[in-house]
Amino acid sequence: MLDNGKRKPLLVVHPIPDAVKSNKKTMYQNLITTIENISKTIIAEERKVVLQPLIDFIQTKIDTHQSIRLNFICTHNSRRSHLSQIWAQTMAFQFGIQNVFCYSGGTEATAMFPKVGETLNNQGFQIQQLSSDNNPVYAVKFDKNEAAIVCFSKTFDDAFNPTSEFAAIMTCSSADAGCPFIAGAEKRLPIRYEDPKAFDGTEQMNAKYAERSVEIASEMHHVFSKIKK
Repeated sequence: MLDNGKRKPLLVVHPIPDAVKSNKKTMYQNLITTIENISKTIIAEERKVVLQPLIDFIQTKIDTHQSIRLNFICTHNSRRSHLSQIWAQTMAFQFGIQNVFCYSGGTEATAMFPKVGETLNNQGFQIQQLSSDNNPVYAVKFDKNEAAIVCFSKTFDDAFNPTSEFAAIMTCSSADAGCPFIAGAEKRLPIRYEDPKAFDGTEQMNAKYAERSVEIASEMHHVFSKIKK
């Protein structure tokens, strides 16, 4: 339509990135705040070197249109491996990376330590305990509409976990040393974290679990922020 002999300018609408357009609508607000704070963390250069092989593994899968399976492994599958599994799955969703399936396991099965769930709940996740035996099953939700992450302690080769075409991410030195071979793993990637168990029963316990969770979260944020879709 003309106005005084001149064509009206067209309204240009710039597309909103997928991660912003869809993922923040139903993610829990407290978790959004936690992730916003985590995004400001500066990752040390030496840790970026450690994380780069994981970035490369994920990017290769994206480029070849394959599913991405990540199995985070520590000794007891009680603390660090669960934190890593949950945060990796959450950050994949945050950045809109599709077909990412995160798992965890140990060289032996024990139980997910209750302080892990308490820490994640404080940081914005919604957690429901589904069983009350010696190895409880937990449903961990990061978003109102997304499926819960199912968490319980298991060995890395448990039937619940993938048997092939996955990256085995060794989150502790003892599991890395104690398991020289992970059957079915395409890649074996050592990304180690200090065990917050060292502070169990101390005045520093709450702070150290929160610190370790944030450390893992910030590194998984870095990893998935580098993926090109």
